[in-house]
Amino acid sequence: MNEHNHPQSKQIINRMSRAIGHLESVKKMAEEGRDCSELLTQISAVISALNSTSKVIIEDHINHCVVEAAKEGDKKVINDLIEAVNQYVGINIKKDAGIH
Repeated sequence: MNEHNHPQSKQIINRMSRAIGHLESVKKMAEEGRDCSELLTQISAVISALNSTSKVIIEDHINHCVVEAAKEGDKKVINDLIEAVNQYVGINIKKDAGIH
């Protein structure tokens, strides 16, 4: 596995730790039989935290891995990013679309 040490790595790890803690709290709420609307509200907060973290990861990846790959003419990194974004947002962008 490739090592990815980016300027935002610490921030990403901290955000993930908070999201995990929050999700564990939601699980406990469910175990306690808390109201469904409370659970949904808390789950929404977890999803928002994960989306925010994903944004930082994408920006970091583009600013470092993709920029370096573009300089080296490595289309695999760009195609891998397209595939990951496709899965993340649930759409299908063609690989090599507009990449020359």
